[in-house]
Amino acid sequence: MDLSILIINWKSIDYLKPCLASIFRETQSIKFEVIVVDNASYDGSAELVKREFPQVTFIQSDENLGFIRGNNLAYRHATGRNLLLLNPDTEVLGNALATMLSLLDSLPQAGVVGCRQVNADRSIQINCIQPFPTILNQVLDSDYLRRKFPRSRLWGMKPLFDRETAVAEVDMVCGACLMIKRQLFEDVGMLSLDYLMYGDDFDLCYKVKKAGYKVYFTNSAEVIHYGGKSTASWKQALSDVWVKDSTHKFLLKSRGRWYAGCYKAATASVALVRLASLGCAKLAFGGGPRGERIAIALTKWKRILLWALGLSKWAKSAGEQIGFASSKW
Repeated sequence: MDLSILIINWKSIDYLKPCLASIFRETQSIKFEVIVVDNASYDGSAELVKREFPQVTFIQSDENLGFIRGNNLAYRHATGRNLLLLNPDTEVLGNALATMLSLLDSLPQAGVVGCRQVNADRSIQINCIQPFPTILNQVLDSDYLRRKFPRSRLWGMKPLFDRETAVAEVDMVCGACLMIKRQLFEDVGMLSLDYLMYGDDFDLCYKVKKAGYKVYFTNSAEVIHYGGKSTASWKQALSDVWVKDSTHKFLLKSRGRWYAGCYKAATASVALVRLASLGCAKLAFGGGPRGERIAIALTKWKRILLWALGLSKWAKSAGEQIGFASSKW
């Protein structure tokens, strides 16, 4: 078996069907299998797979294992010499998977390959490749600066804008579509259980590089990623805090306690500056659509500040409430 495709479903049945259909429609030249784990959503995905995709291996979990444990469970049922971690809210375009597999087999010291991820309107998703987090790139991270200086090394996304560069070595690729050699996945300890949500792709790519392998990105393969649809019902504030928490855990593991502590302090400082500027903007604009957007941003940065100060225990209980029975905190 050339490739085992691992898909973790949680209340994403409307996306799972076109995802599976695109895999079997577009992928013809390689031998592959698909394994779907349903994380206790019981959204009809079992019936869908049995009825329309009987060749798919379906695993029903009776608890929400999350993305990380769900993939580690799916891996145990996989027989392919390579693995593809694929979100259910994606659609494969053309010969993308065969192209990625060919690169994984042929590029020197290749351990991981990621591809170009686009929105439904085919606009590029700039977060499909990123640099490893540092205090500097996290403090300066903003949509405005990314748009203004898209080729800056701070963001690590220059290959996205060099279409003539078919393949480039990068720090990490997004876990929504990440292909890795099976033996390497085993050797580096699979996906780390240190994370609740987010950060697992940073961690995996970091371990791959530490093991002496390379992470590659290709512009020659493309998937649609609808982005966050499997978590659309979660409060955005939770995601904001979880991203910061996962970044802190990654820095703690990769750079040590002192550096991770400085990251928290820097995040607190950024949050205070954002809150002050947003507060002034709120006073200036008052109500209306713009005022509502400012109020949402105020809530976001207030909760990030609370996290940076160690006052976000509510995030743990919120994670438990949405079903992460096996979460590590």
